[in-house]
Amino acid sequence: MNTLITPLQALKLAFGDGEYLPPSTFTEAQIAAAEERYLVPVVGRALHERLLAGACPELVAEHLAAPLALFVRLAAQPRLDIRTDRTGTAAPYTASGRPADAEARRRAMRSLRTEARALLRRAAAHIAARPDLYPEYDPRRDILNRCSTDGDLVQIR
Repeated sequence: MNTLITPLQALKLAFGDGEYLPPSTFTEAQIAAAEERYLVPVVGRALHERLLAGACPELVAEHLAAPLALFVRLAAQPRLDIRTDRTGTAAPYTASGRPADAEARRRAMRSLRTEARALLRRAAAHIAARPDLYPEYDPRRDILNRCSTDGDLVQIR
């Protein structure tokens, strides 16, 4: 599977230095799903295909990798908050730590989503300002130019 970033890159970008998770935390399938769900509606299929082919690595590294990694974490975080084994599904509870309550998890998810969206808007603005470098990008098809959410309000233009 071809993705813009590797699972290890996603892990390093989505989590801080003090948060240890194994390299197998994310899969290429999760990254591909996040690209399809969040990046393609913004950059368009043609530019996405060009980026997958290896063009414009600086655009990926400097503008798209960070929001993509956060969107991958956003999708995976609910499964990271629980453990599943042969006895079923449970929240981790050890002598050294307890699971966060529902409100803390909700705030963390909201914060991740806000940061990822802000970085994606920044990337879209960068792409839109350079039509000569990214001729495949069509601002009329960019979902951010047609729809936005502000709190609980969805605005369609």
